[in-house]
Amino acid sequence: MAEISAKLVKELRDKTGAGMMDCKKALAENDGDITKSIEWLRQKGISSADKKNARSATEGLVGSYIHTGGRVGVMVEVNCETDFVARRDEFKTLVQNIAMQIAACPNVEYVGVADIPESIVAKEKEIEMKRDDLGNKPDNIKEKIVQGRIDKRLQEMALLDQPYIRDQNITVAELVKQSIALLGENIKIRRFARFVLGEGLEKEEKNFADEVAEQMGKA
Repeated sequence: MAEISAKLVKELRDKTGAGMMDCKKALAENDGDITKSIEWLRQKGISSADKKNARSATEGLVGSYIHTGGRVGVMVEVNCETDFVARRDEFKTLVQNIAMQIAACPNVEYVGVADIPESIVAKEKEIEMKRDDLGNKPDNIKEKIVQGRIDKRLQEMALLDQPYIRDQNITVAELVKQSIALLGENIKIRRFARFVLGEGLEKEEKNFADEVAEQMGKA
């Protein structure tokens, strides 16, 4: 049996919000494997972060982040249960880190996979089904390949599924769960907007010869 260190117990506690003795028991039952221990705690109904997920969260903060150079900006609303938690530095830091995460993820459009409209999912499936590399494959194999590709694409579009920029070993969803465990309240990312300078505008393009001729005409 793997030795269960205090550091390992703390890591599991931070991820789940479960009590110290429960975390120690979970790790002992699963040979120190964090992932299996998290599943074990959830199966036993011990994970407090999961329990808090069902509670109403209507307070919180609207945070913003402008990337260096002013070419990318983000606004995000993160909710918690009370104004008291919303004023805590740990919550403010979480909101700021989430805003920075969104700025760093150009492909992210939705909070979670569940928020992606069915019309988008259907369009992705239509595109994947017409891929040339599926032509000669049996229908059942084709469906599995397409579903795998769609799942991957939807995860790329969902903020909660992104690796956290400050710790690639966890996702944004796991970051939020750690904050739930730390602050003792349900926390949800409600919505966000990402602004890119000039996005959607039609830029005038000139070839180099035209630019030279124009400058010579002004000289």
